[in-house]
Order: sequence, then structure tokens, then C-alpha cells
Amino acid sequence: MQLIKGEYNIEELIKFVHSIYLATNGAYPLLEWVDEKPSPNDFKTFEKIYAPFLKERLEKEFDEIYIWRSKEIIGTGALVYKFEGKDIPWIPSLPSKAGFIEFLMVSPQHQGKGYGKKFLFFLIHRLHQLAKDAYVVTSPFIDAYFFYKKNGFKDVLRYEKFVLMKYEGLHTQNF
Repeated sequence: MQLIKGEYNIEELIKFVHSIYLATNGAYPLLEWVDEKPSPNDFKTFEKIYAPFLKERLEKEFDEIYIWRSKEIIGTGALVYKFEGKDIPWIPSLPSKAGFIEFLMVSPQHQGKGYGKKFLFFLIHRLHQLAKDAYVVTSPFIDAYFFYKKNGFKDVLRYEKFVLMKYEGLHTQNF
């Protein structure tokens, strides 16, 4: 297994994210901007909706992206810490020390084996290397919210359909 920074294939990423969408029966990703979410079994409609959104995030939002893989993707994670000139509606205005963990997902067949926690602490550690405080934005109605709470994140602010959480743990683990 290897962790690769910055190298990705967008078609492979869309299929990976769709596998999460299918495994969560359409709960994640939220697709909150869509009037009618596609059926989890409808890959073509999911791709049509999600591909432009993901392309925009990859090109204009994420400052770093990591893909953890063996033969296929095990997990993804991205960091956002440069905010000047970016319009990211789900990230509220915060101090310059803020850094966000985004796009953290683990493939359904690898969930429950510690990969998500290990990847999360790698991303927290990377933000600390950049002298940034780790934040996430999630929905309080999905499993990810409880995952972050269990791993040292505390609620800071609730707004619209989201909750802003900050890492308040004492240390990070080695990746």
C-alpha cells in the first residue's frame, strides 16, 4: 500500500466516490446542491452531477490531495488551507491558522479496519506541520460526524445543514 500525493485519475475517483454513495444508500456524499438526488444504483446520473463538482474542487479548492491505494483506492483525503481568492460556501470565515480536512473517505471494503482513523491522523499531522489547526465540516446526520467526535473533534459552530468541528485532541498518531 502506498500514499500518493497529488496524483489522481478523475474517472477512478468518481467511481470510488460512487462506491461510497452506493454503500451509504445515497447518504454520502450529501449532494446538497441537487434538487433530486440520483438513485444509488444510477451511476450515469451520479457521474453527470458529481463529475463537474469534483473537477472544480480538485482544480480550485484542494491545496493538497492524497490517494491511499494498493491496487485500487483504499481512501482519499484532501487539505484546504489557502483561502484567498476561494469561494467555498460550506467553509465559514475563520482565522488564518485554520486548515480543513476534506474529501476523507475510505472504500466500503476497507471500512472498520482502522484505515480511516490512520488517514485522519496523517492529515491532522500534516496540518500541524503547516502550523494549522485542523477543522472539518460535515453533516450531523451522517456517520462521519460520530467518527470525528470519537477521534478528538469538537463542535464549534452549526450552520445551515452543516457542523464545523475542530480537532481538540492532544496528539496525533503516526501514519
